[in-house]
Amino acid sequence: MNKDKLLDFNIDKEGDVFELLINLARYLRGPEGCPWDRKQTCLDFAKYAKEECEEFIEALENGKSEEINEEFGDTLFILIASAVAGEAEGKMRLSEALKSAHRKMIRRHEHVFGEKKAVTEEEAWNSWHKIKEAEKKNKSI
Repeated sequence: MNKDKLLDFNIDKEGDVFELLINLARYLRGPEGCPWDRKQTCLDFAKYAKEECEEFIEALENGKSEEINEEFGDTLFILIASAVAGEAEGKMRLSEALKSAHRKMIRRHEHVFGEKKAVTEEEAWNSWHKIKEAEKKNKSI
């Protein structure tokens, strides 16, 4: 991606901004990008994500919108950077990870998308938990 396009701060649609962040992560790991970013592995970035999540939680506890937005953005970007590094390492594909998350959320919300409906929070949690446990059991077989 062209460096100038990465400097466009007038994008408002979430999907477009998400794509811009992915392109930024790829650019930073590219030949004209940042030597530090190029050196990081998927695992390195994932370890930084843990720290960023803690900062996001702290921002939520403080309740300041500007800080919450910043820390969520930092967390999201470091996860994207981890995925981009994982792609370069042949460990994953971001598009497949996103599709996997989408499928899992639909599957685990059977009480929303299936025939069984949950009326209470407890029914929803029980349905989710039952599906998750069944998935774990099937993976171990």
